[in-house]
Amino acid sequence: MKKNLPFIGRKKQLEAFKDLTHKASSSLAVVHGRRRVGKSRLIEEFGKRYRFLQFAGLPPTTETTAQDQRDKFAKQLADQTKIPFVKTEDWDDLFSFLARETKKGRVVILFDEISWMGSKDHLFLGKLKDAWDTKFKTNPQLILILCGSVSSWVEKNILRSTGFMGRISLTLFLRELQLFECNELLDEIGFRGSDRDRFKILSITGGIPRYLEEIKPNLTAEMNIQKLCFRSDAILFREFNDIFSDLFSKRSETYKQIVTSLVAESKSITEIAEEIKLSLTGYLSECLEDLIILGFVRRDHPWSIKEKKISRLSHFRLSDNYIRFYLKYIEPNAAQITENQISLSSVMQGPNWDSIMGLQFENLVLMSRELIWKYLSLSAGEIVNNNPFFQKKTARMKGCQIDYLIQTRHSALFVCEIKFSKHPIGMNVVEEVKEKIARLSLPRGYSCWPVLIHVNGVSSEVKKSGFFSQIIDFSLLLHEET
Repeated sequence: MKKNLPFIGRKKQLEAFKDLTHKASSSLAVVHGRRRVGKSRLIEEFGKRYRFLQFAGLPPTTETTAQDQRDKFAKQLADQTKIPFVKTEDWDDLFSFLARETKKGRVVILFDEISWMGSKDHLFLGKLKDAWDTKFKTNPQLILILCGSVSSWVEKNILRSTGFMGRISLTLFLRELQLFECNELLDEIGFRGSDRDRFKILSITGGIPRYLEEIKPNLTAEMNIQKLCFRSDAILFREFNDIFSDLFSKRSETYKQIVTSLVAESKSITEIAEEIKLSLTGYLSECLEDLIILGFVRRDHPWSIKEKKISRLSHFRLSDNYIRFYLKYIEPNAAQITENQISLSSVMQGPNWDSIMGLQFENLVLMSRELIWKYLSLSAGEIVNNNPFFQKKTARMKGCQIDYLIQTRHSALFVCEIKFSKHPIGMNVVEEVKEKIARLSLPRGYSCWPVLIHVNGVSSEVKKSGFFSQIIDFSLLLHEET
């Protein structure tokens, strides 16, 4: 029997919801983020202290109608209240019934997958706005939460909508669990693996709680990954197509081409356009913006160290570990997986495994920036900029790429090398980082502090060299809270 897991993490988000209860007026809140990141679970955790009503839209298909969505809502309303099921062709009626049922006392209402709920009725959002203005908000203790996985839809139709302007009290974009929260969840599951084993799991799942909940405590990391990814009935074998069909519909192929182009390295928008053979137009920019809003891609801007200004140049980076692993190792082997004819061990022996794991490791480390600052004795107020850094080659300047660069107000640069290796890292890393620092175009008076962040150990020679001002083990990021 599957263990009922306690709620893990999200302390800041729960505090933000709790703050709404101290207001003297009603609150409209919006929560969005990628599929499986735990949005509904977070809201349920907050809502359990109060009267909590939850409504979810039907997944849209070609057969799903606006009436199907209204009927589903009416059925959920009847199940949670004393109101009988009422078939109506107007959302105004349903919102009026719900408002009358929740006109007094502390009530939390969740409209889950809001884009599905209103997908077939162009009047849905207008009627929801009117219902909020004239009905729901009259109860000063009511909190209505609109939640959705299609973050781009939420952004365009609610957060940037003039209809909802000035009405939203709280907006939360839910990202992956932090590393120490992932570790706590694995502990609750009963997983006995080492920190290196936990890295293996997180390199495939990222900090997505729904994926981590599938971990079997009595299996090794490798056996768990095999069951999650390399079987025809595995959740992560099917998940990619579910994500893209749910979120992107008609644009799914273009979005897939974009994320595929970013599997092996970050790229500029020009490089992406060239690779996927798409014109460099506003359409491509819109697609990239949507992928950023959805949390699958991050946009990294270099900056002028001397002028302390963000550059107009930028690179796009695939920031979702599951999507990269799927595109690199699951999809190309789909036929063999369907026939149960492939194993994780054979995939690990293939070319570029270490480089892909290096990118996965970078994503995990960049999730823990505040903890890295802590180990470097830096406060947020001291930091001018921090990001992956790249310096474009010119006639006077060599090209340079740094995994993570932190610049402080006191003219200090922390050059962070994020290094994945199957074996303890040897002295070659010292020469690599020296070369990167030498290529940096630095103003006078700046100091450079090399930092090494690793997962599988460092040789005694590297430690004795004294070259790195700090050597940070991945285990520290797993076990300490920011």
